[in-house]
Amino acid sequence: MNIGDKIPELLGIDQDGNEIKLSDYKGKKIVLYFYPKDSTPGCTSEACSFRDNYELMQKRGYAVIGVSVQDEKSHKKFIEKYDLPFPLIADVDKKLNETFGVYGEKKMCGRTYMGTYRTTFIIDEEGKIEEIFTPKQIKVKEHAEQILKLGAK
Repeated sequence: MNIGDKIPELLGIDQDGNEIKLSDYKGKKIVLYFYPKDSTPGCTSEACSFRDNYELMQKRGYAVIGVSVQDEKSHKKFIEKYDLPFPLIADVDKKLNETFGVYGEKKMCGRTYMGTYRTTFIIDEEGKIEEIFTPKQIKVKEHAEQILKLGAK
């Protein structure tokens, strides 16, 4: 998906089995961030960046939603362990990852595997992609601040 594209109405199922729909966030901007795996160092730092800045993000009109391919149980443990105040979509079938073009071949430590590219989409109040943060742009420990700087422009 690209800047200006309208995102799908049904985004997925959260850690509690609830449907997450675009219409649930009408009038808000959405930070839809895709991350590789619950409870790994980089993903935990990124989630905690959003947690630590959550109140300010809400005041600025942002809703935060995380997405990874782990199941609801994994997400629930991740949320409880790090006290995350936002939903995590369990994209086990990788449908949302594929729709947004963030799932594919990755390389690390000399091995090739399939996985999620750490990517964040800022969705405007009309449900259209306003901004995209690519893996090379994201600083996991400061990612919420990166997004808040956008809103300050």
